[in-house]
Amino acid sequence: MNTTKTPLSARRNVGGAVTAITMILLAMPRVGFGDTNAKRADVENVQITRSGTRPSMQAPAEHFTGSVRIQPLFDPHDPSRTSGGSVTFQPGARSAWHTHPVGQTLIVTAGVGRIQRWGGPIENIRQGDVVWIPPGQKHWHGAAPSTAMTHIAIQESLGGRNVDWLEKVSDAMYASKPDGGDK
Repeated sequence: MNTTKTPLSARRNVGGAVTAITMILLAMPRVGFGDTNAKRADVENVQITRSGTRPSMQAPAEHFTGSVRIQPLFDPHDPSRTSGGSVTFQPGARSAWHTHPVGQTLIVTAGVGRIQRWGGPIENIRQGDVVWIPPGQKHWHGAAPSTAMTHIAIQESLGGRNVDWLEKVSDAMYASKPDGGDK
């Protein structure tokens, strides 16, 4: 155990430095924060979408197999092109193959799911996993055969579209054993 003590003069120097920095910070003009004369437009444009105010919908059967529910969370706000939604897949439900022009991020919030990129193995995804799908990557995602899965999907639009739908995932392809088993 080190019993060396800091000399009193060194402690005074540190205390003096802290006091000097505090005085400088207090003397600086306030910019934005607490300035009642500042323009308030940025504060006035903040939007809060209350939970439960946007209706959920059954996902379209032409792009999904099984029972899938979509809860829109947010739409793009100019200049942003990003939108997001919470998607719940019942056991065995899945998307069709698809791509995203600017990519997609999935945040698994509940359950166990599956994802596959074209030519790759099926992989399990679980609560807490974050999945990045690069732009143009052909893929599908959905629930495991015996477990529901919910994820938040975040994607950006390009030229007014954020997804290009392709063919459905066959039952035989879905039934393939994923890497890491079906745990």
